Amino acid sequence: MIKNQPDRDFVSITLVTYNSGRFIKRCLESVLDQRYDSKEIIVVDNASTDGTIDILEQFSDRCTVILNDENVGFAAAQNQAIRMAQGDWVLTLNPDVLLLPDFIQALVDAGNVDPKVGAVCGKLLAIRATFDFPDKPLVDSTGIYFTPMLRHLDRGSQEVDNGHFTRMEYVFGATAAAALYRRRMIEDISLNNEFFDHDFFVYREDADVAWRAQLAGWKCLYTPLARGYHVRNVLPGNRRALPADINMHSVKNRFLMRIKNISGPLYWKFFWAILWRDLIVIACCLLWEHSSLKAFVFLARNWSATIRKRRQIRAITRVSDVYMESWFSYQPVSKPAPVAMQRVPARRKPKVSRS
Repeated sequence: MIKNQPDRDFVSITLVTYNSGRFIKRCLESVLDQRYDSKEIIVVDNASTDGTIDILEQFSDRCTVILNDENVGFAAAQNQAIRMAQGDWVLTLNPDVLLLPDFIQALVDAGNVDPKVGAVCGKLLAIRATFDFPDKPLVDSTGIYFTPMLRHLDRGSQEVDNGHFTRMEYVFGATAAAALYRRRMIEDISLNNEFFDHDFFVYREDADVAWRAQLAGWKCLYTPLARGYHVRNVLPGNRRALPADINMHSVKNRFLMRIKNISGPLYWKFFWAILWRDLIVIACCLLWEHSSLKAFVFLARNWSATIRKRRQIRAITRVSDVYMESWFSYQPVSKPAPVAMQRVPARRKPKVSRS
């Protein structure tokens, strides 16, 4: 329990684990080593069977650990942690992330320069599953962007880090592997008390949140001063190496995200690009990836509920179609932040005791 009343910069770090034994110890150590004391750590485990729970027990005096009896999915487990969180900022983390010591401080400092910023992301670099560094430093993500085909991709993914992405910029959204969300935004855009949509289960849930946040008028800010490392398992081109369930959710969530979020005019604007990609996805399901056909069964059974969510999202939409169209491009899109935002002074936070 927090003894002191959390201040407006109190950060709740929420992690979801599922058979994350090879990563979670070093991830939590990097969180505990942060030069930012005004924080709490909440870990929800989705019924791991690989020894993750034994590792989490070693951190139970410094973290709140929740053990689920079944795997409820990343989205539902993150929401479970977020509901327990006390901070005005929530930092979602994947267990395969390593943070440099000033990561949280840099994110919070950036978020505080503009009250319209609802999400903040930093510069994630790629690291191998063994937590070894690649021969050349590679970018993992500096925020996400959407193409007219409705694919969402990470800016700079797998590019050699040659000193680019050095300025603070507005981007479409943040990867939930390491994203800082403002509590007021979470409350504003949640649907039926769900920030991440439970129907997504896993994959694309962060892109769905980013789209919904943009529609509601919130901004996402990228800061190069927050740096960390991420093991990326899902990349364009390695689909056949992924579990069948992940691929099924990927297909399902592509259509769920569109049904919920895209406006009629924007859909018709990108109709041919969307149709071309849809035909490829459907053909792959019919010819090779038969297990992903279950995605369409889910969509049919949940059509009415998804349309209800769409109506809720349209009711909180505060931006124009022209504005939204400006974010969709085959090349990564970012928008410049004011010059005054480029240098944010570092601040130390007072320590908040826990019991």
